[in-house]
Amino acid sequence: MMKKITVKVDGMMCGMCESHINDAVRNAFKVKKVKSSHRKGETVIMTETDISEEELRAVIDNTGYKAVSVKTEEL
Repeated sequence: MMKKITVKVDGMMCGMCESHINDAVRNAFKVKKVKSSHRKGETVIMTETDISEEELRAVIDNTGYKAVSVKTEEL
């Protein structure tokens, strides 16, 4: 079952910020797709595995950005 996880992220200013978060998420979790937008201030993750909100927040916060909210929906 595919899940869509939308994380509101504070602090992204440019494409390099997006890449930094995307790489951190890819390295930490098994994901199908991850896309960040500094304009929207969010990261969208597509995955078939369960990712705990605590772990996800920790990975994003460790990059120097702030995970403000996490919303998971089943597709």
